[in-house]
Amino acid sequence: MTLLTPNSPTAELQALDAAHHMHPFTHGQGLRDKGARVITRAEGVWLTDSEGNRILDAMAGLWCVNLGYGRRELADVAARQMMELPFYNTFFQTTHVPALNLAAKLAELAPGDLNHVFFASSGSEANDTNLRLVRTYWAEKGQPERQVIISRWNGYHGSSVGSGSLGGMKGMHAQGGLPIPGIAHIDQPDWWGEGGEMTPEEFGRARARQLEEKIREIGPEKAAAFIAEPVQGAGGVIVPPETYWPEIRRIVDEYGILLIADEVICGFGRTGNWFGSQTMDIRPDIMTIAKGLSSGYQPIGGSIVSDEIAAVINGTEFNHGYTYSGHPVASAVALENLRILEEEQIVETVRTRTAPYLKERFESLTAHPLVGEARIVGMMGSIALTPDKARRAPFAAEAGTAGLITRERCFANNLVMRHVGDRMIVSPPLVISQGEIDTLIERAWQSLDEAQAELAAQGLLTA
Repeated sequence: MTLLTPNSPTAELQALDAAHHMHPFTHGQGLRDKGARVITRAEGVWLTDSEGNRILDAMAGLWCVNLGYGRRELADVAARQMMELPFYNTFFQTTHVPALNLAAKLAELAPGDLNHVFFASSGSEANDTNLRLVRTYWAEKGQPERQVIISRWNGYHGSSVGSGSLGGMKGMHAQGGLPIPGIAHIDQPDWWGEGGEMTPEEFGRARARQLEEKIREIGPEKAAAFIAEPVQGAGGVIVPPETYWPEIRRIVDEYGILLIADEVICGFGRTGNWFGSQTMDIRPDIMTIAKGLSSGYQPIGGSIVSDEIAAVINGTEFNHGYTYSGHPVASAVALENLRILEEEQIVETVRTRTAPYLKERFESLTAHPLVGEARIVGMMGSIALTPDKARRAPFAAEAGTAGLITRERCFANNLVMRHVGDRMIVSPPLVISQGEIDTLIERAWQSLDEAQAELAAQGLLTA
């Protein structure tokens, strides 16, 4: 076959994509009819497509390109490692330098006694590992009946069978026989959408106490762990009320279950600290990592576990692992990514300069008639769309209709902003400048104006 290039005509690229490429989380026939947008190159926070459009990527790819696009250092490290040791596994009592150095660096960065790393290639794989880790831990402790892991509806922990079951995305559960047994769910801490007449403080405590109720329903002797994102990402950047996490911590301590913080999105500077657990003052027993670990330049993830869990697991043969656990090229790139984040003080810059500026500009969007709430932590935020701010009312349309219309206007205005239902979410590269933040807000406001006009034309601006 003749290979196409980034300079090939867009129609040819789209036709070949439609003929052979199956996309994740996509209605295939719908995309075939529309044609995929073909991204050909990127630099900093900017993408370029096959038509030459320059697009501001306010989602950092999939929450992951923390350093921005085009960092030569990461490409150089990958090339050197490929020539020195392109692959070897960490089975059969062997190791290699990139994996051992990366594990040591992660132990240095992680809070508390999280000093041990089990590597994977993604957050989905890492959360599958966590299922095995938690259940093996309790079995080795003489409590094999502690099998049930509790999660939250609308939380996201991956899309494999295990991690998809841990998550609470009902659309995912509708396909493929999910969730698997041994997983339970409680409601999310979304005050805007579900708080009713309660204050945020009351609501936060009430939602946290659902964990206690679920533990009692399951039986404390059967409850193994609670898994949650410090800030829910793919569920719509749901920032919990300040009362939520302290109450969760009390319940976890009282019933002696493990706490897993899914840091796949929140980790590596996204919330203004190295980890979202630090921002939200969570003390997890396990942290799930991926995405920002390599800024998306290589597929890598893992589970950082406490001294106690590592001691128990290391006392037996843990019959689990992946071909690419601690892949040398991915490990080398991740280690270089962490070096740059640290030496260029990017996390500190986010916390002290760019995140406060983004917060100020982002929250100004609440002045728009279509925006009821703008919540942001560090470099991840969401706006709730509504036809009636005072009542926090939904639209007179199927949920997600307004969000989809707004997303399409963003794309038309060369701004990548996602929608989750009728929320619009952002997660830009951590290296975004103040000028680029201004551009983001200007394009977002323009897109909201256009969405409002379209919603009005369709008669949807009623509650």
